[in-house]
Amino acid sequence: MKTKNIAIVQGHPDRDQKHYCHALANAYAEGATAKGHAIKFLDAASITVPFLQNQLEFNNQDLDPKIETIQTAIRWADHLLIVYPLWLGTMPAVLKHFFEQVFRPNFAFAKSENNKWPKKLLQGKSAHIVVTMGMPAWLYRWFYHAHSVKSLERNILNFSGIAPVQHSFIGQIDSANDSIRLKWLRKMKQMGAVCA
Repeated sequence: MKTKNIAIVQGHPDRDQKHYCHALANAYAEGATAKGHAIKFLDAASITVPFLQNQLEFNNQDLDPKIETIQTAIRWADHLLIVYPLWLGTMPAVLKHFFEQVFRPNFAFAKSENNKWPKKLLQGKSAHIVVTMGMPAWLYRWFYHAHSVKSLERNILNFSGIAPVQHSFIGQIDSANDSIRLKWLRKMKQMGAVCA
């Protein structure tokens, strides 16, 4: 099996405490490194630059060095693991801020020669999105149609050329017992070993 470079995007907004999202990401990294894959951790909560407020700021190529470092890590990666808790039905604002700052023009996409569809600059990479939530995973998937994950996949990742994108939904995490939590940690370790 060919080894891969993996960028793990930690989307939990609390950078001072360790949460189950951190444990999931660490289990994935443990499984991946045991198989020789290289890992870089990217913490969305560590981005302290201001929120973008207009199109001019979004198009600005004079980037904060922290953003440039993250972009370099994503360019290096063959595969992205994105882990976050579902907040109000979508990703936390900190993670959205991360994507808005990092997935800029001339990094994630560029104008095409015919000015129609933008050119996808991150082709050849794959991703896996892992979301924890209080509601049952089936309810989020079937009743809510996993709308926020579909938006992340279609409007950010696929728009930049990242495909395929896999999903794992971990529901009722607040009431999950140790057995269920350990089961998911083992599963994440296995997924990391095969870069899934």
